Amino acid sequence: MLAREVFAPLGGLMEIAAVSSTGSWVLPDVSMAGFLDRNGDRVLALREDVRAVCRFDEDSMAIADELGYFRDHEVSVASLLLWSAGVTGVPQPLERLEEPVMVRRMCRMGADLQLVNVLQAVVNAAVAAGTDAGAGTRRIVQLLGSASALADPTGASTPELVHRMWRVGHLPGILDPRSGAPEAGKAGYRAYDQELERLLETV
Repeated sequence: MLAREVFAPLGGLMEIAAVSSTGSWVLPDVSMAGFLDRNGDRVLALREDVRAVCRFDEDSMAIADELGYFRDHEVSVASLLLWSAGVTGVPQPLERLEEPVMVRRMCRMGADLQLVNVLQAVVNAAVAAGTDAGAGTRRIVQLLGSASALADPTGASTPELVHRMWRVGHLPGILDPRSGAPEAGKAGYRAYDQELERLLETV
């Protein structure tokens, strides 16, 4: 379950990155195989960062391939709507979703949302695995830097921004005294937040 929670949003970021890399925002221009060929080393590094931080075994890492996002496949407008959580709405006629301006909006919103989801999932898995926050956070910053650059070549999405969105979007609910989260888990989340803050200088 922890591996799926990490690799699903990370796979979404790969789809968004493949679309963004075209520069045209036209889905027929997207080649997932071409994107993966051009960025194979960076994608492998992302996966290695995940493995190290989350302490996933081979079976857990294999889930990334089972989900299918890290091999050639068609990127559909339905996927982009999913990754952007339908914030754009569903216009009529539906074909309007394929217009470049709509594709670009879904990609940019999806990049922000899925980067935050990746951070939440990775920190959750790292805390569960007992990964030291100091060592783990350095790998997380690398992961966020690469994923942000791939998914949003404009530079608008940054590790600093992702951390701040994650901190206000997830931590209050987790750290709330009524949340039911164990104290050890809360301490782990606080440690990762503080170390991310230190490394990214977000204050």
